Amino acid sequence: MKLTLLLATLPLLAVSAAETTGWLNWRGPLHTGASLETGLPDKCEPGSELWTYDIHGAGTPVIANGKLYAFGFYGEVGEDVREALLCLDAVTGKKLWEVRYTDYLSDVVYSRYGIGAPAIDPETGNVYLQFSNGHSVAYTGDGKLLWEHSLMEDFGRLTFPNGRSGAPAIYEHLVIFHCVTANWGGDGPAADRFYAFDKLTGELVWASTPGIVPVDSSFALPVFGKLAGRDVFYAGTGCGHVVCIDANTGKPLWRFRLSQGGVNAQVLLLGDDKLVAVHGTENTDASTAGRMVCLKMPTGYPAELITLGKEAELWRNDEITAFSSSPTLADGKIYSTVSTGSLLCVDAATGKTLWSEKLAPDQIHASPTFADGKLYVPMFDGTFHILKPGPDKAERLFETKYENNLLGAPAIWAGKVYLFSKDKLHCFGSKEGKYVGVDPAPKPAPGEIAGLQVVPAEFAIKAGESVDFKVYGLDANGRRVKEVKAESWATFIPPTAKVQSTVDANFEGSKLKAKPDAKLSAGAFKVTANGLTATTRGRVVAGYGYSADFEAIELSMKNEFDPAEAVNFPPLPWLGARLKWHVLEKDGSKVLGNRLDNILFQRTTNFFGSSDMSGYTLEGDVMTDGTRRIMSSVGFVNQRYLVALVGNAQILEISSNHDRLKQSVKFPIKPNTWYRLKTTVKSNPDGSGTVFAKAWPRGTDEPAEWTIETPVKHLHPKGSPAVFAFSPQSQKRVYIDNIKLTKP
Repeated sequence: MKLTLLLATLPLLAVSAAETTGWLNWRGPLHTGASLETGLPDKCEPGSELWTYDIHGAGTPVIANGKLYAFGFYGEVGEDVREALLCLDAVTGKKLWEVRYTDYLSDVVYSRYGIGAPAIDPETGNVYLQFSNGHSVAYTGDGKLLWEHSLMEDFGRLTFPNGRSGAPAIYEHLVIFHCVTANWGGDGPAADRFYAFDKLTGELVWASTPGIVPVDSSFALPVFGKLAGRDVFYAGTGCGHVVCIDANTGKPLWRFRLSQGGVNAQVLLLGDDKLVAVHGTENTDASTAGRMVCLKMPTGYPAELITLGKEAELWRNDEITAFSSSPTLADGKIYSTVSTGSLLCVDAATGKTLWSEKLAPDQIHASPTFADGKLYVPMFDGTFHILKPGPDKAERLFETKYENNLLGAPAIWAGKVYLFSKDKLHCFGSKEGKYVGVDPAPKPAPGEIAGLQVVPAEFAIKAGESVDFKVYGLDANGRRVKEVKAESWATFIPPTAKVQSTVDANFEGSKLKAKPDAKLSAGAFKVTANGLTATTRGRVVAGYGYSADFEAIELSMKNEFDPAEAVNFPPLPWLGARLKWHVLEKDGSKVLGNRLDNILFQRTTNFFGSSDMSGYTLEGDVMTDGTRRIMSSVGFVNQRYLVALVGNAQILEISSNHDRLKQSVKFPIKPNTWYRLKTTVKSNPDGSGTVFAKAWPRGTDEPAEWTIETPVKHLHPKGSPAVFAFSPQSQKRVYIDNIKLTKP
């Protein structure tokens, strides 16, 4: 993990909670998709808007103190497609500021961008966003960057073709991001996880893995509540569960298996002990798809993670099939659109469907909003409906059709309705409206210190770098009391660790320093203070001057799928590599070879540096197994550009996102033949640049000229080095050796 933090902006954060109000998250002040405002429009006819703004969007804008923040994208095809965090005057639509980001190394296809929303901190007015590829940012309300993370490069965040990123959740001093990662060590296996960062500094406070192996991504937003005096949140996961997690520590408390697929819709809380969740994939106990369930939640704080069974169900409704549309709650009724294009009204006490209204052929992503006694309902086919719900039917007040799909939920603020269509942002209503919200819940005073928490909870440094730690005392309910002074630091090896490893760095006070010659390493440390202990973990990652020939790695293991083959793991600090690569013997040397035992890993990118690196040259020996008919692809990532020898196509290719940037030249590739692959990236003052690559048979003279030079209009300014493999259907291996990372 390498964090970009602009300390000079921190004095700007002194804003009181009372000064920041509005529709601060995509489901509004009640976290249910409902508003307390009245006097809202009965019609939202295209052409009658207060204003529109041309930007593609598939989510929900958020509004605070007259400023609107939107997540969208510009461009149609190719490199010019860029995602944006946009700030407008919420009354006039005038642009106040904007930042644009270019996608990198993601699987997002077509124009499936902008499927998510920012979130605004009610205490500071800062705005947070996770882009489609996991790049996560924190900005002040005036557009100054506070910090940013590449969750892909820092924590092994995976990407998916659907591009859904959801929205961050803000809770007191934390901002929480939800994603699927394949990190390192015990977090190396892919899992649906929650990462909580300090909202001001961007340092990781905790990470949580509450579920099992995911079958899908999930972008469900956490909903906060109380459990036995503790602060907790509830959310769906990509492994089909609804989970409960301690908001202050990340400890998983309970989970309930709702579906065979991912749970993407936001849950609804009915008081302190009931929860409603919905999904749209195959059920766990039937061949049908989709269900809404009301759970009776535990009231005690469990010592260990517990799994709830069917006995926890108070009711279920099998008529609800909502894959990614979230329901809304008002006056004891649950309103949900379903995949077949209908709007259903469900009694929250019994789960009985009270009425159903067919609105469109189908539905995906978009969610209804309840306000002023009306339902504002966008549908995937571009129709927009306003209905007045009654006890046994809904009165249709208005219906219109937009030229493009509607994929987000309407936001409500100060007498106005904001709606994203796939081609622009619309604002309807009154310029003179007044915002009506809810008073913030009082914060309980923390108790005596009963536990410790180390921040950052995870770190990554290069040789010659250091990291400063803070130790916080927590009360018996996990709430932060104050910072405490560390009495001692010691190496810690968890009893469950499969690999006993230590970090090649030493403490000076609460600063951990890696010497200039520190080796790649990973491990954990334990701090002691006030008679209590806590742990942190981290890595020394590759920096400029790093090389790897794998000869020092003892082949002490047997490949479980080929016992005749002696193997061992790749370096522990490489993100997500231990399940995807082996070190093995090949052609008289120890080399890196990708594993073929799991078809889910037929394509893999594994980072071994830090995301703040730039201007380096990366090279190494590469080879693909196979025949003239079936070959794999092998390569490196340099500064977020993939440079690969594509065996089946007989090309040398440079790409980032394949739909955004891809260029290649013919290159003859023979199977079972070693090649030397070399790449570098050069930037220009105007933000453009060029990606260079060359390849030649190993053992021959290096060509004087680059084999391919790819000009880039919006150059990625930095990025971690990585290895890459693609073995279609997990049939043919690739091999890598003699890696060298240098900087002029």
